[in-house]
Amino acid sequence: MLATVALIGFSGLAVDALAAGDPAAGEGKVAACAACHGTDGKGTAPIYPNLAGQSATYLESALKAYRAGERGGGMSAIMAPQAQSLSDEDIADIAAYYASLTP
Repeated sequence: MLATVALIGFSGLAVDALAAGDPAAGEGKVAACAACHGTDGKGTAPIYPNLAGQSATYLESALKAYRAGERGGGMSAIMAPQAQSLSDEDIADIAAYYASLTP
């Protein structure tokens, strides 16, 4: 039982490692994001979510969903056009950058 739990836990790490972007590269790609989410990952107004310390996997998934038009409501009218020009690598790098910041 313990071995199974350990294998499941390590498989999650492997998925995160495959999806990992480059935080240093991401820092150079957040200019458009910073207007709302700040370069420090803290929203510039209460309506904008803080991204600092969020899961990189979650951030990647959210940005890809905005880019694909699969995420609606809330700020999708702003986020979808922003995400349209991002490559998978850009998304991974931006997600890694914001995930690396202290909340």
